[in-house]
Amino acid sequence: MRCPYCGKMDSRVLDSRPAEDGNSVRRRRECGDCGKRFTTYERVDELPLMVVKKDGRRETFDRQKLLAGMITACQKRSVPTSLLEDMAGEIERDLRSTMEREVRSRDIGEHVIRRLRDLDEVAYVRFASVYREFRDVQGFMREIEQLLKKNGEF
Repeated sequence: MRCPYCGKMDSRVLDSRPAEDGNSVRRRRECGDCGKRFTTYERVDELPLMVVKKDGRRETFDRQKLLAGMITACQKRSVPTSLLEDMAGEIERDLRSTMEREVRSRDIGEHVIRRLRDLDEVAYVRFASVYREFRDVQGFMREIEQLLKKNGEF
């Protein structure tokens, strides 16, 4: 495994255990050259899951892209990255469990929206504002009013 710090291929496994998602193995490694430690994950090589975009294009599902969107929505919020990583794993597992080889980007967005609504309301509104493509302030306000009604505050 290539060291992310110095680029050398000489690393050794210090610790190996199942990851929390149960679908991968977490390995703690140490570079034999620079001595820095890093973590890798080993997953089963599965058939690619294709995402059908709004315009009909297809691209391979990218868990990191999903995670990046959630991290952006949670910027400056007290949401641990490890929790978002777990959520991304749960969403991916849900999508793969359907045994469908293609999933609409809209369905992925709905998975994220549901989880963020329960996790952090500000992150939810941030994600919804991009995902639902609000055209004006009224659309944004309608989303916030629905959130307040759900919480019994409106």
